[in-house]
Amino acid sequence: MQEHTKSSTLENAIALQKYGVGQPVRRKEDDTLVRGKGRYTDDFNLSGQAYAVIVRSTHAHGVIRGIGTEAAKAMPGVLGVWTGTDIDAAGYGPFTCGLPLKSRDGSPLLQTNRQPLATDKVRFVGDPVAFVVAETLAQARDAAEAVELDIDPLPSVTDPEEAAKSGAPLLYDHIPNNVALDYHYGDMEKVNAAFASAAHVTKVDIENTRVAVVSMEPRAGLASYDKTSERYTLQVPTQGVAGNRANLAKNLKVPNEKVRVLTANVGGSFGMKSVNYPEYMCILYAAKALGRPVKWLDERSTSFLSDSHGRAQKIHAELALDAEGHFLAAKLSGYGNLGAYITGVAPGPLSLNTGKNFSSVYRTPLMAVDIKTVLTNTTLMGAYRGAGRPEANYYMERLIDRAADEMGINRLTIRKRNFIKPNQMPFPASSGVTYDSGDFQAVFNKALEVSDHENFAKRKKESKKVGKLRGIAVGSYLEVTAPPSVELGKIVFDPDGSVQLITGTLDYGQGHATPFAQVLCAQLGVPFDSVKLVQGDSDIVHTGSGTGGSRSITASGMAIVQASKLVIEKGKRAAAHMLEASEADIEFADGSFTIAGTDRSIDIMELAKRVHDGKMPEGVPDSLDVDHTSDPVPSAFPNGCHVAEVEIDPDTGVVQIVRYSAVNDFGTVINPMLVAGQLHGGVVQGIGQALMEQIRYDESGQPITGSLMDYALPRAEDVPFMTVGDHPVPATTNPLGSKGCGEAGCAGSLSTVVNAVLDALSDYSIKHIDMPLTPERVWRAIQEAKGTA
Repeated sequence: MQEHTKSSTLENAIALQKYGVGQPVRRKEDDTLVRGKGRYTDDFNLSGQAYAVIVRSTHAHGVIRGIGTEAAKAMPGVLGVWTGTDIDAAGYGPFTCGLPLKSRDGSPLLQTNRQPLATDKVRFVGDPVAFVVAETLAQARDAAEAVELDIDPLPSVTDPEEAAKSGAPLLYDHIPNNVALDYHYGDMEKVNAAFASAAHVTKVDIENTRVAVVSMEPRAGLASYDKTSERYTLQVPTQGVAGNRANLAKNLKVPNEKVRVLTANVGGSFGMKSVNYPEYMCILYAAKALGRPVKWLDERSTSFLSDSHGRAQKIHAELALDAEGHFLAAKLSGYGNLGAYITGVAPGPLSLNTGKNFSSVYRTPLMAVDIKTVLTNTTLMGAYRGAGRPEANYYMERLIDRAADEMGINRLTIRKRNFIKPNQMPFPASSGVTYDSGDFQAVFNKALEVSDHENFAKRKKESKKVGKLRGIAVGSYLEVTAPPSVELGKIVFDPDGSVQLITGTLDYGQGHATPFAQVLCAQLGVPFDSVKLVQGDSDIVHTGSGTGGSRSITASGMAIVQASKLVIEKGKRAAAHMLEASEADIEFADGSFTIAGTDRSIDIMELAKRVHDGKMPEGVPDSLDVDHTSDPVPSAFPNGCHVAEVEIDPDTGVVQIVRYSAVNDFGTVINPMLVAGQLHGGVVQGIGQALMEQIRYDESGQPITGSLMDYALPRAEDVPFMTVGDHPVPATTNPLGSKGCGEAGCAGSLSTVVNAVLDALSDYSIKHIDMPLTPERVWRAIQEAKGTA
């Protein structure tokens, strides 16, 4: 045994160097996904399954007078047609928002209590009012078209500012002026005093445009019901099975154990698939009623209507400064567009998260936020990559550039004067949170270096020679990640030599399997290839808050570290028995338990097999398995500085991003290759919103950007090569020192791309253009500035 374990100890040490924390290990799932062997929800089928199609309102607002279903029921293959009256009879609970948000007067957020199908009124184009189930999908589609809707149209409103005015169309009788939450944060008396004493005040009105998620995989569901056990099962793409099971059980009004949620591969979500939706309730209802599985798959056109949207704010931002450009106070006021219903965390990004992230990396002594979250006749709002974080950083960076120009202070200098310094950590920000770590000036300096900022003037001259306008912007950002929450860390040593790692976050594109295995390898020295990540079955994953808010590596990382310590404790007791030594003499390192001061040891994998196969005496563990729920993991504060450089053709208004650099502080980086990939993806989404993406409605509430013919997404040719740098300052609030990175790309790119375009247009004295900065908008701004419009 000695000789074997010496060899295995060496192998473990080598493996730790190759697969340990900080190594750019290739993703475990790449072979599966790149070769097309992934399994998404629509790839699953059950014997005897039927197919559902949702009938949706074509009116933005109206009273339901009747729904004719007889013709549809008589069509070939139709198994059932149900309306809201049928669903209501089941007694399901409503969709609500669980955030404990309160208005400025102390009253709680007003709920819309959405039911799966509308019964009294429709409130947006796409509002589900009925559904059909048939033997085939084609039959279900034909029957859905035969459902007759009698709806009396009502006036609609799509703009949150207009919706909050007296006399605007009212969506709900119990929500005056359509304002569900009148959010306020800050001491207005002190803030107003700071503004009154300021040498300069900068103001800017900003529309943060509504965007669609457009994940590669549409939403889908496969529902079944077991009559004997009275148990529902739903195969569905999610961001965490434990949370979705709890939400479904609440809606179904059954105990959690009566619901099973299964999630396989997920083709993107960005926040949208984190919540329950009416379609899932409909197919669960039908599966029980029919006694057979029911499948539903969204289409791209209806996903534009029914998937939650993101952003959608109208903001007035203000910054007060002294004569040298030091920040004295900042204010945000305005409106957030909730859409027609409130579910999930929708008001949070529009209000609370915007406020928590607004002060960013700057010493801002005072801050106030006043945002009304308003109901409109549009698709419901939800979390979208960053969920308030990119928005807040965008507002701050726009204010800083404007203030610098108005005061005649260099844009870099004004930022340097206001950075929070490392020796001020921990820093109590005016947003109400305390930053534990960061070196924002050093990150900023490195970004200037890697972007070759000092030679920009030369590049600008070269662009001018060929008739192009060139602009540059440098923007910092900081994000407050998801609030404290517990997480599951379950480790199971299987007889076949594999190690199951079970945790409640969920990979929907981030690549969890690899960095989580790296952390486990670093803690326990188990072989990298032996680790099998399990996240997608609520029968196994009993606890967890899912993936969102850039929390996965901090939350699951904490759970893995704590669970590993418990494995080692059990292992020491078992190793003491195997090696015939005192437990106090057993040490653990590099995957082996060793008697201190000797070369007698046993590898953790061999020990796990022996305790599993043998009969252990009393007091000796019969497995090394642990099922652990971690302590709550505090928020972390990923931050960075991005530099964007653009060229504009003044004759066409076309913007091209020609250089892009980003330096980030993500704390301890587990896998730099995956982090770079996450950063690239976030930057591209920010570019999309900055330059081309926008959901729009006409005056009657009809969406006019409801397909990929009308809604522009960035393509490969729109994306620049990126230079990425790191300046890590490990977090002090979690054992890995990690900070999260999934949403940071959006937070850095919105402001830098927009500010770079405006810098390029500065020769025309153009101060502001709202996103998206399309060629038409840029061209029109130039023509108006030239006086030729």
